[in-house]
Amino acid sequence: MRLLLIEDDDRIAGPLTEGLGRYGYTVDRARTGAAGLADAAASPDLVLLDLGLPDMDGLDVCRSLRAKSGVPIIMITARGEEADRIVGLELGADDYLAKPFGVRELVARIRAVTRRTTGALPVDSPEPAGPPAGPGGGAQRLGPLEIDRRTRQVRLDGGEISLTPREFDLLSYLAQDPGAVHSRQQIMDAVWDPHFFGPTKTLDAHVAALRRKLEDPRWITTARGVGFRLTDPAQDMPSEASG
Repeated sequence: MRLLLIEDDDRIAGPLTEGLGRYGYTVDRARTGAAGLADAAASPDLVLLDLGLPDMDGLDVCRSLRAKSGVPIIMITARGEEADRIVGLELGADDYLAKPFGVRELVARIRAVTRRTTGALPVDSPEPAGPPAGPGGGAQRLGPLEIDRRTRQVRLDGGEISLTPREFDLLSYLAQDPGAVHSRQQIMDAVWDPHFFGPTKTLDAHVAALRRKLEDPRWITTARGVGFRLTDPAQDMPSEASG
């Protein structure tokens, strides 16, 4: 598997390249955003993208990559602000990893993202059973929201919503049992990976991005101390605050 690492810091790029090589990955490195965009034309299997590049913002690199390709993107960044994570995910990144991190954690993220984007699943992580399909394998409807798992398309009030692969998987999982509370661990195991290493803040960032795209935070409500659930805001169902 060939990775493209877009990272200007030699102190990070060197150990990462060496460490990933021990896991069998071939790593091509670009030191600037412009060089990374040029190297991406060679169609790497996955891009590791630093946000703090010397010539351009990594978010702009992410936007340009996603406009041209569906290559999986993992952001690696020292930025801890939630806003940066949400923007990156909305621009099409598949995951993010905050510095400092270990090579084993990064490898786990790479494997998880690869499984999700290629459709392959680990033996010990079976595909969750979706809701019964309608005649002819029709889409699931929840009020004005329509989720078509066959085509991986989502529509709200008839208009298509553009979701990243991980956002679709999260929404699809929550929609299997509308109104039911799914614990954070259940969601991480089903949508990410049972062997996911790292903070669950990535789940919060994806939930926040989905709420923005669904144009009403009440679609995904928070059961404080437990997890999340999907509900139709038009239904008068009792719920906790969506913060």
